[in-house]
Amino acid sequence: MEADETKNLDYLRKLTSFYFQTLKPIDAKAEENIAQIKFQNYLELGCVITDMLKLCILALEQDAHKISETNKSKSINVGLILETVLQLIPMDEFEFLSEINYLLSGDSTIKE
Repeated sequence: MEADETKNLDYLRKLTSFYFQTLKPIDAKAEENIAQIKFQNYLELGCVITDMLKLCILALEQDAHKISETNKSKSINVGLILETVLQLIPMDEFEFLSEINYLLSGDSTIKE
């Protein structure tokens, strides 16, 4: 039984190193992590930040639809916002959780 538990623990460590890629520890002592979002350049980063702020403004104001009518440069790039949100979804971690579920049920899909 102990050999199986050791094997499972080693397998979980292997899965963790393979799948947990979204959050990176700041340093060995800190309990905080960093998630990186990929941008082509600073302009794209600035556009995402301003579009997120505009989206918040639109959500708060009743006359928000007038922003895009009065100034086209203030329109929100929804596609860019959605692409950024997609980058925030930790799919590798979700896959890892599925692997743990399979491992615990005895149906692992990754072979050592």
